[in-house]
Amino acid sequence: MTASFRVALTFDAEHPDRPTSSDPQAVLDQLDRSNVRASFFLQGRWVEAYPRIARRVADAGHLIGNHSHYHARMPLLTAAGLRTDVRAAESIIRRRVGVDPRPWLRLPFGSGENDPLLATRLDALGYRHIGWDVDVAEWRARQSTRRVAEGIMEGVMARGDGAIVLLHTWPDPVPGALATLVPHLRDAGVTFVRLDELAA
Repeated sequence: MTASFRVALTFDAEHPDRPTSSDPQAVLDQLDRSNVRASFFLQGRWVEAYPRIARRVADAGHLIGNHSHYHARMPLLTAAGLRTDVRAAESIIRRRVGVDPRPWLRLPFGSGENDPLLATRLDALGYRHIGWDVDVAEWRARQSTRRVAEGIMEGVMARGDGAIVLLHTWPDPVPGALATLVPHLRDAGVTFVRLDELAA
């Protein structure tokens, strides 16, 4: 007997903090092949570096959110610094991607997700932080495609309806893991949705 529930795959698109051989477009190619619409949180500096790829994310029908401009831990910023960083990313996303990322924002590292003052400041800017339920740390060294896929499948099945999966666009195992986990989860009754569909 299969379950029937919704899962949101989310991707943080940011500059990698370690060497990687992955093409940033490999994740998009695999999502296209799998006919999955996901949600992408774009770092402003990443959009500046890859404007055509960033535009492709939106053109493919994926949801766009804000992942800050400099990927700093936001609780360390002053109110003015937070506003400057968030607005800088928003501006470059609007200009290069052609969409308004509000109200979707993911705090870098999830740092400050339980800070009420930070939440109030983000709200004043028109944003709310989107966390996650499933995180397999696919960015760690020596992670395998199989381990990433199995970890996500186990996490999703344990969480059930409304599971939000955290992934990144740059780790090498991600495209191959998507090719494995999407059909397996569909066979288990999963429907892949964007965050706005999940919220609805």
